[in-house]
Amino acid sequence: MKVLAFAASNSLTSINHQLVTYAASLLENAEVEILDISNFELPFYRPDREAEEGVPELAHKFYDKIGAADALLISLAEHNGSYTAAYKNLFDWTSRIDGPGVYQNKPTVLLSASPGKGGAKSVLGQAVSSAPHFMMDVKATFSLPQFNDNFDKKNEQVVGDYKDELLKALQTL
Repeated sequence: MKVLAFAASNSLTSINHQLVTYAASLLENAEVEILDISNFELPFYRPDREAEEGVPELAHKFYDKIGAADALLISLAEHNGSYTAAYKNLFDWTSRIDGPGVYQNKPTVLLSASPGKGGAKSVLGQAVSSAPHFMMDVKATFSLPQFNDNFDKKNEQVVGDYKDELLKALQTL
C-alpha cells in the first residue's frame, strides 16, 4: 500500500508534522511518502489570477501525488479554529483541477494536534464535515491534545493511552 502523509502546516517546527511522521512510522506493510507542503507554496488564489495564468504546476504535482497514493494520512494544524493559510491556499488551487475531486476517493485518516486541551478538534471537525464534498473517504480520526505532555519529543512518539487510540485509527487504512 502506498500512503501519502503530510501535515497541513508550513511551519518548520510543526507539531503536526512530528505527529504525522510518527504515525506514518507505525504503518506496517506500507510504502510511505511524507510531504512537506512548504514545497508546494503558491501565490494566493484569485479567480482573475487563475484566468490569466492557469493553475500552477505545483498544484498539479500535489494533485498527482494524491492520485498516486492508495491512502492518505493528514495531520491538520489549527490556526484560529480553522485550517492554516498555507494548506487552505494549496487546497483552493488544487480544487481548480478537478473541482470536488481533490482527494480522489482515497481512504484517509485525519489527525490533529495542538499544545492546548482542544487537540485542534475544531479544524478536525471542519475537515470531516467537508470531506464528502471533496471526495475524501475518512476512515478514522485522531486528536492529540496537550502535545507537549502527550508526545515524547526525545523518542518521537505518542505516549500513554493516546498511543493505543492512534494505532486503532491507523488500522482502518
